[in-house]
Amino acid sequence: MKKFFENAKYDFISARRKAYTFSMAWCAIGLVMALFWQFGRGSWLRYGVDFAGGALIQIEFAQPVPIGDVRSLLEGQFAGTEIYDVRGTNEFMIRAPQAEQTTSSVDAIAAALRARFGDNSFTVLSAEFVGPKVGGELRWRAALAILVSFAATLIYLAIRFEWRFGMAAIIATVHDIALTLALVTVAQLEVELTMVAAFLTIVGYSLNDKIVVFDRVRENLKHAGRHETFVDLLNRSINETLPRTVLTGGATIGTLASLFIFGGSTIREFSFIMILGILLGTYSSIYISAPVLLAIERRWPGERKKARVTRQPAAKATVPT
Repeated sequence: MKKFFENAKYDFISARRKAYTFSMAWCAIGLVMALFWQFGRGSWLRYGVDFAGGALIQIEFAQPVPIGDVRSLLEGQFAGTEIYDVRGTNEFMIRAPQAEQTTSSVDAIAAALRARFGDNSFTVLSAEFVGPKVGGELRWRAALAILVSFAATLIYLAIRFEWRFGMAAIIATVHDIALTLALVTVAQLEVELTMVAAFLTIVGYSLNDKIVVFDRVRENLKHAGRHETFVDLLNRSINETLPRTVLTGGATIGTLASLFIFGGSTIREFSFIMILGILLGTYSSIYISAPVLLAIERRWPGERKKARVTRQPAAKATVPT
């Protein structure tokens, strides 16, 4: 690890086209899968009970019961019902389709299970139900929360740094969210309120990572040498903050991995999305945010540094003989 960080002089900016290709391919796969699911069932995201409405019932059987028996019973009587088992236990998660009276759906499902397996064969551990109108309102508020967080961050960065830095950070963070959504679509993970909380956490962590890099870029701009190009300055700034970026991300992923392994089914998807978000945030802080800043600076150069973006070391003058 010390050898990896000591006197690091990696040329990250030169790999920007490969990074762009990787990110676009990832998003393209997510878009294709989104269209596939859209045509297949009318929604490209698999909304959980919080957003789609319906009932989520968690039960525990006293004795092991094959999931096939539970699935064949409930799917035959209640169309659209989904059943999942919790590995290593006798617990099942039952998701009933949305209905205006979800409490009656819970009672009907419990009655069907008792009729098939016996009155004392299982225990209802929890039952959550959300109406379809409430689910639609929660979807709108979740989207609004993410948009407001972006707007507030952009305003802060524009005041704290410059609009160029703020725009580059926002673009890189949108990139992180897009790639995370692509994986959610491909893996067909349930989108619930806990996942929205994970997305907002990813936004904060990713922006913090990029602010650290941009703060070093701003400091290096003040003391840059006459013959140092903007590309060299960006590479130097990334290398100087590389230990902090990698070690902070690694420590966070270690904690999240513990939650993923030992936290149980309730928090497993949240932990998985967070781990992916931290990885993508670290990747984009190194390979995406600085190249985007370079592109913005070349298109709209700052007054004090116009020449430095493309300036090359001056050639030595030859004395005519």
